[in-house]
Amino acid sequence: MSGTPKADSRPLSPHLQVWRFHATMLASITHRITGVGLYFGTLLITAWLVALASGPDAYAVVEMVAFSIPGQLILFLWAVAILYHFANGIRHLVWDGPGLGFSPKVASQISIFNYAFAIVGAVALMAAAVLS
Repeated sequence: MSGTPKADSRPLSPHLQVWRFHATMLASITHRITGVGLYFGTLLITAWLVALASGPDAYAVVEMVAFSIPGQLILFLWAVAILYHFANGIRHLVWDGPGLGFSPKVASQISIFNYAFAIVGAVALMAAAVLS
């Protein structure tokens, strides 16, 4: 080929300045963030299992960290991430399968429900853990 191809001056996708912020946009961003959080949560499970296999001294260290206030906060946020990612994954399955819930009003309501489900569910899990 001779010469350089002319670059396309059109944007590849709409910029954030074009879109009005709405619940489904936040839900999409949160879904990605919780996915990354779940990756790091898997490292926590791995550390717990390694400590469990390493003996009582190593397990005592992990238990001390997990039961500290920062450890409890991390576990709570991890539970929120798991529940949110789960609920939002179901929303995507419903969208991809039968194709329900695409109207802007319903999509926003489901997005808000997913946040409420994740927070209330994580509070219930932490309460159950404390009460047991």
